[in-house]
Amino acid sequence: MAGHSKWKNIRIRKGKQDAIRGKLFTKLGREIIIAAKLGGGDPDDNPRLRTAILKAREHSLPKENIDRAIARGTGKVDGADYEEILYEGVGPGGVAFMVDVYSENRNRTVGDLRHAFSKNGGNLTENGSVAWQFKQCGQIVIAKEDIDEDSLVLSALEGGAEDVNTEDADHFVIETAVEDLHSCMTALENDGYAAVESSLTRIPTNFSDPSEKEMRQTIRLIDALEDLDDVKETFINADIPEALLEED
Repeated sequence: MAGHSKWKNIRIRKGKQDAIRGKLFTKLGREIIIAAKLGGGDPDDNPRLRTAILKAREHSLPKENIDRAIARGTGKVDGADYEEILYEGVGPGGVAFMVDVYSENRNRTVGDLRHAFSKNGGNLTENGSVAWQFKQCGQIVIAKEDIDEDSLVLSALEGGAEDVNTEDADHFVIETAVEDLHSCMTALENDGYAAVESSLTRIPTNFSDPSEKEMRQTIRLIDALEDLDDVKETFINADIPEALLEED
């Protein structure tokens, strides 16, 4: 669901949720805090922070919120000490879930996740229980508008990309090794390409086959997880049709 041509689907769902539930500013701010904490507060030297700021601006996050998040991430002002944690679970029909979170309170986060899973036909599981069904990699998404495909592909490969997927109608989806994500994005930026998004992602390598009923239950579980402030992103190993994702 997240990765390659499925990149658009999961974000259609997340965008819809964010608009309805008003969670977007919180998630954008936490991404800036984490990016600044890990790579420093200068976006010129921190590709992840630069991408987070651009995304925040696109969604009209006020400048003072951005500056405050950077200051918190670099320790210049006091605030919650967020960390990135990965949780695993199984949903309806055996669908595997990988859930990336930002948390300053692990006990609260685990309790919230466990409740979301149990209420929606799933279970939070031990680390390693489903991770083998995904591969972690870097992913850079670039809008296709007014971009020559051959030039983009050449630039990406020269920058260290492992693959460039062109199946999505509106975006190039570039895959890198985890350790090459930021250097590849920097190379692309130097060649004049602006990323819509750049992040570590988890692409399923083993797919489950839920029924339509189980897909709808899976969507409800995704909604419950994404409604939590602590949840950054959810990955599953099922291919859910876009029509189901867009339903109310």
